[in-house]
Amino acid sequence: MNKKFIFLIGIVLLSSYSCKKSLLTPVSQTSVAAVGGAPFSTLARIQAQVLGLYTTIRNGQSYGGRYQIYNDVKVDNWINATANSVTAYQTWTSTVNSTSSEVINLWNQCYISINDCNLFIDGMQTSGTAVSGAALSANYIAEAKFIRAINYYALLNLYCQPYAVNAGASPGVPLRLTGNSSYADFALAPSTVTQVYAQVIKDLNDAETGLPLTYGDAATITTRAHRNTAIAFKTRVYLAMQQYTNVITEANKIVSATAPFTATTGVANALQASIANVFKTYTTTESILSMPFTITETVGTQNAFGAYYNSVGTAEFYLNPEGVIADARWKATDARRAFISFVTAKGHSYLTKWPLAAPYIDWANVMRYSEVLLNLAEARVRSTNTLDAQAIALLNAVRQRSDATTTFTAAGFTGGVADLTAAILQERNIEFLGEGLRWNDIWRLQLPIPAKGGVTAVPINSASYIWPMSGNEQQYNNLIGR
Repeated sequence: MNKKFIFLIGIVLLSSYSCKKSLLTPVSQTSVAAVGGAPFSTLARIQAQVLGLYTTIRNGQSYGGRYQIYNDVKVDNWINATANSVTAYQTWTSTVNSTSSEVINLWNQCYISINDCNLFIDGMQTSGTAVSGAALSANYIAEAKFIRAINYYALLNLYCQPYAVNAGASPGVPLRLTGNSSYADFALAPSTVTQVYAQVIKDLNDAETGLPLTYGDAATITTRAHRNTAIAFKTRVYLAMQQYTNVITEANKIVSATAPFTATTGVANALQASIANVFKTYTTTESILSMPFTITETVGTQNAFGAYYNSVGTAEFYLNPEGVIADARWKATDARRAFISFVTAKGHSYLTKWPLAAPYIDWANVMRYSEVLLNLAEARVRSTNTLDAQAIALLNAVRQRSDATTTFTAAGFTGGVADLTAAILQERNIEFLGEGLRWNDIWRLQLPIPAKGGVTAVPINSASYIWPMSGNEQQYNNLIGR
């Protein structure tokens, strides 16, 4: 009886094994492989993936908000009001470490986006191009390369020494150019700053060649990369490298020789007549690239510009009364002063470029045409070492759009080239207040981080001048080095 019982149990176990032996070789749950090209099997699926790539940079931890916010509050125009370590307080005080939330989260989001771009490029080359056709494939791969490039630029901007320190010989970041689709050891040493910049420029050059000249509607023109977007971003990158003749070459593709300055090819980029319109109608030709949000697709908690800078939100930061708003040469009648609101109950001034309260659906600026004009102006002055007439005209175009009573002239720059250069830099400081370019300017020119609100100045040779590598990366990548 006992033997029969044991025999029956054996049969049951054997049959159970036969039914479930697939459990011994399960489908990998740590793999996002292309599944025989399925994600690239239809044009609709390919198009959905392209839009998904933009979602990775629209994320609040990236160009959807936090990246620009870190660039602004790291320097001198803001005073922190909350001492909240989750909302950039450590960036403001220059006390971040490898486990600080901003250091880990931006790094993670950039590499998530980079890997998605790599997987997409790999998949298009393997099977997607046969589905979409060569022309569309070139457009889509160019978009992926553009997105990859601006992610790598963000990493350079916050985690690496300025290019000019030693012509880019400093350690950069790991340069990942193929998609990781399954669990493995992906340890990779950082490339040099020069090597990462070279890849950024290569991707942007490829993007310029492959991107469409324009799209069929204003919203798409503003939220997806077109040819002028890649060109415009190259002016930012080359300016960061202090390669001023290259800035001029790129800017000349999309800036006419004389005022009114406009792009004469591709999208008709131009300044808006009113600066206020840029922050009311998000899809103007001045907005080269913006991250869009709606009621159903918000930027998320503690990520929005309005939440950080405007008194209608949590008001994480208020304007430093000794910062750019104290510049007496920035006239009270300048239209950009209308974005500054003094709140008596709080005793502080706030920035209202993004006026909407929660759920904060104002679009996030990434790049405007006025930046291209000022990039070109600075590059012309620095490359010619003269009171360049076009540079002064470009400076006037930006200033007089908001302040018609001020005209810069060569005779007015009594200190020569140094005065003109300073005027251009201060115009950038005024024009892009809150938009994420202030640290970029301090960093690329190897200037100390100014003191503000009880926080002492940070010299460029300080270990806290740039961010450390992510602690997560240091834990899992034994080749990271720092």
